[in-house]
Amino acid sequence: MTPRDRALPGGLLEAIAASVRTTVASRRASLPIETLARAAEQRQPEGGRFRDALAQDGRVNIIAECKRRSPARGVLARAYAPAAIARVYERAGAAAISVLTEPTFFDGALAHLEAVRGATSLPLLRKDFILDEYQLYEARAAGADAVLLIVAMLDDGALCRLARAAGDLGLAALVEVHSSRELESARDAGAEIIGVNSRDLRTLAVDVRICEALIQEAPPGCVMVAESGIRSREDVDRLAASGYPAFLVGERLMTAPDPAGALAALVGTTGGGELAAQGVEA
Repeated sequence: MTPRDRALPGGLLEAIAASVRTTVASRRASLPIETLARAAEQRQPEGGRFRDALAQDGRVNIIAECKRRSPARGVLARAYAPAAIARVYERAGAAAISVLTEPTFFDGALAHLEAVRGATSLPLLRKDFILDEYQLYEARAAGADAVLLIVAMLDDGALCRLARAAGDLGLAALVEVHSSRELESARDAGAEIIGVNSRDLRTLAVDVRICEALIQEAPPGCVMVAESGIRSREDVDRLAASGYPAFLVGERLMTAPDPAGALAALVGTTGGGELAAQGVEA
């Protein structure tokens, strides 16, 4: 773990927000939003298909994540090949795929999302720290079907504005919360998909009991997604019994010697060993 990672807890959101604003300003200067919007028009996102994929009955619906680095764990994958990972996730039974695109703290890139779009037909989530409408156009242009909106990083006005703008672009919004107050903001913004993150982004501590508590406050008709702290099929079964139809799993898969096999175990399918057989590390 680098000094960059060790310094983050407590100031993580502020540090990421500052970095995102700098990155977006730089990108906007080199590629004006009008030009980006024209590129985005060439893509047809399927936000409705992303939502439907998370609400399938009779199966475990997992958003499997491609992520090279985590502030909590440092580097998760040395030789990172997101397209290869996505292909085996699809064969192992993922309902959708999440791709980290934040560059400074997660070693992500929009190019990773584009590569995954070319490798799988599954619905794709751009997982990043969305603060500006410019990032929504980036997501659509790179092939995303959905974006992550983190309530802890947005005031109510910005949340409503970005959720509405995402919908206008055909993108689903996975609105992430960690408390009752944030869940109320997500509901007021009209969120149709709410992710409950058991990890506190301010401290990086994980407490899965938060997922079990907040599902009791789920708005009617909303697709609920349990995020973080999911390590085993027993975790999945417990959260499913509490009412979750979908789960976002990242570090458990990215740190496994066989990510496809780990995913298959969570979903209840057979499979695994494909990355190793191809000579590709996670």
